[in-house]
Amino acid sequence: MSETQTQLPTDTWICASWREYEQAIANLLNEKAKSYYYKGHMRLEMPPVSFAHGKDHVIIIFAVTLFATIKGILATGLDTTTFRKTGVQDCQPDVAYYLRERAQTIPAGTGIVNLDRYPAPDLVIEIAKTSLLDDLGTKRCLATSRFASTLYEELGVAEYWVVDVENAQIIAYAIADREKEG
Repeated sequence: MSETQTQLPTDTWICASWREYEQAIANLLNEKAKSYYYKGHMRLEMPPVSFAHGKDHVIIIFAVTLFATIKGILATGLDTTTFRKTGVQDCQPDVAYYLRERAQTIPAGTGIVNLDRYPAPDLVIEIAKTSLLDDLGTKRCLATSRFASTLYEELGVAEYWVVDVENAQIIAYAIADREKEG
C-alpha cells in the first residue's frame, strides 16, 4: 500500500499485511471509523452515528449492566474499545464486558487493550443494523477454506452476541474452549 491517499473500500474484508493495516488506521485517526484485522485481512467500517444507533447501544449497555447488578456480578462494560494482538488481530466491537474476577483486570487509563498483556473480554456484543450478515458471518466465523475458527474465538472471548435491531432479537454464541483441543 503506498503513502498516497487511496480511498480504501469499507464494509468488506480485503487482503492486507499488518503494516498496511497500521497505515490505513493511522489515516483514519480523525474519523470515527472502526477497524478489524484477522488472518491477513482487514475491514474498515464507518459506523452510523445516528440517534437510533446511539439509542441501541445505550439500551444494550443498560440491560446487561442492570442484569449484572441484580445478579451481583461484578462487571466492567466498554463501548467501542480496541482490542489488539499486535501483528495478528485487531477489533473494535460495539460493546464488551469483563466479568467477575476479571472485571478489574484492565487498569484505568488504558487506551488500546493489548491482548498480549491482558485477557480478552468475557462478552463481546455487536449491534447490527446494516452489518448483520457480517456480524453473523465473517466476524463470528470466517468459514471459508482458509479460515477454521472465529475472530472472537481466537481472541479468547467466552461469549459473543449479535443484536439484530431490525428484528429485535439477540443471537448469542458461547465460544468453546479451544485450549482443550489437541
